[in-house]
Amino acid sequence: MPSPLPDIDDFFPIVLKSLTFGLLEENARLTAENDKLREEIARLQGLKGKPSIKPSVPSGMEKATEKQSRQGRREKRRRGAKRPSVAVEDQVIPAPEVPPESQFKGYEDFTVQDLRIESKVVRYRRERWLTPDGRTVLAPLPDGISDHFGPDLKRFILAQYHQGQTTVPRLVELLQTLGVAISKRQVVRLLTQGQEAFVAEARDVLRAGLEHGQWISVDDTGARHQGKNGVCTQIGNDAFTFFATTFSKSRANFLGLLGAGHTDYVLNDQAVAYMRGRNLAEYVIAKLTSHPAQRFADATAWQEHLDSVGITGLTVHPDPVTIATEGALWGAIIDHGFLKNTVIVSDDAGQFNVGTHALCWVHAERLVHKLDAFTEAARAAKDKVRSLIWWFYADLKAYCAAPNPRRKAELKVRFDRIFRQQTGFASLDRLLARLHANREELLRVLDRPEIPLHTNGSENDIRCQVIRRKVSGTTRSDDGRDCRDAFLSLAKTCRKLGVSFWDYLGSRLGAAVKTSVPSLPEMVQARCAV
Repeated sequence: MPSPLPDIDDFFPIVLKSLTFGLLEENARLTAENDKLREEIARLQGLKGKPSIKPSVPSGMEKATEKQSRQGRREKRRRGAKRPSVAVEDQVIPAPEVPPESQFKGYEDFTVQDLRIESKVVRYRRERWLTPDGRTVLAPLPDGISDHFGPDLKRFILAQYHQGQTTVPRLVELLQTLGVAISKRQVVRLLTQGQEAFVAEARDVLRAGLEHGQWISVDDTGARHQGKNGVCTQIGNDAFTFFATTFSKSRANFLGLLGAGHTDYVLNDQAVAYMRGRNLAEYVIAKLTSHPAQRFADATAWQEHLDSVGITGLTVHPDPVTIATEGALWGAIIDHGFLKNTVIVSDDAGQFNVGTHALCWVHAERLVHKLDAFTEAARAAKDKVRSLIWWFYADLKAYCAAPNPRRKAELKVRFDRIFRQQTGFASLDRLLARLHANREELLRVLDRPEIPLHTNGSENDIRCQVIRRKVSGTTRSDDGRDCRDAFLSLAKTCRKLGVSFWDYLGSRLGAAVKTSVPSLPEMVQARCAV
């Protein structure tokens, strides 16, 4: 039998006040959860969901702590004429009628930029000879010609689809309007088939960034593939960007992506240290380390090994198969020379918490910003804590510009003072205690001042995947998914390296370019070494 409800008239006012606050907080949480469930039901029913509208008072901690002089702001507003990046063609326009004895005073320049887009069809008449011994000799096609579509047309299609974020039907219509005889199926083939070299270069860009980068920031967003919900993971820094779409958000999946195309599993010292750090039982670790086999080519070989040593059937916590798999993947990452001294900056999603990890301060402050306050005292406490965090964040930025040991010690003391305080606002106090538990990761920047304090770069990078998802919805083939991820990765990497994506595509496809674009992995390595 359920216990009878207490008589509310017997409660003291202070108890009723505490109970009311708790009920208001619980109601706010359930309301938010109910809204999410309604949106999910509407999505599953194919109905139009609630529009996404940003709050009227955004966090803005990063912009608010930027120091910019008035002179700098005035200089930023100034705009001058854009200089064309191509050669300027001079054309002299004579004056129509000049009176006799007039003096020539030079020229008045007027620059006009224009663009010429036209279809072009070339018929190559290849000489064919029959030798005395019966062989046929056929003249080869020029460089860059492998099928019935030239390199400039391929470059235009790839640039419009990936960088211009257009759709295939609109791209086909545009090409046909320009006089190109091409079908939708042919455009799809040009976008998804025979692009192994681009996919490989995107993978090599990731390897260069993981091997030489001092830090990487990571993020993910939803993605659709073959009609199923998946997730697109972003990995990058200020020199490169890499995207990969999978169906899992697990830590093992993220570690597999950090393998950068390598599929092996390795049991080494780093793998054992990872397992111990995740509280895997020592007798399970002993089973793995005592076996002579320590390297496994792929997931199938690794799973067979786990079965052979009797780990698969164990029912203990934490799950030994999961932890051992993650450890072996981490061991393979270190064995390939990746992430040896690299900090991973994330928004506190659990799957990203591997290796030397740091947290995003903007996401941490956003948790305080989103708290619901129902009294004037609670709102005042929340505003005070937010101002203290903003002030602390500004000083962290100043420390990164000029680190010193004395300032480092002062910031550690201030952090404890801010996040150990008791405000009387129960939800805020619990949140501060939770953030204080992440002290080491939030203050990672004190030991590594070169890393960013936020993951704004990752969020900016991943917007192109969000736009692509809204424009095209889903990919159908694995080749299409891999090409979408690879070309968006390469376009973002080119932008960070100051390389024209148009020139990059021309260099790789054999089209005419002003200057050839060198290997992107080599450029990433050079940028990370600076």
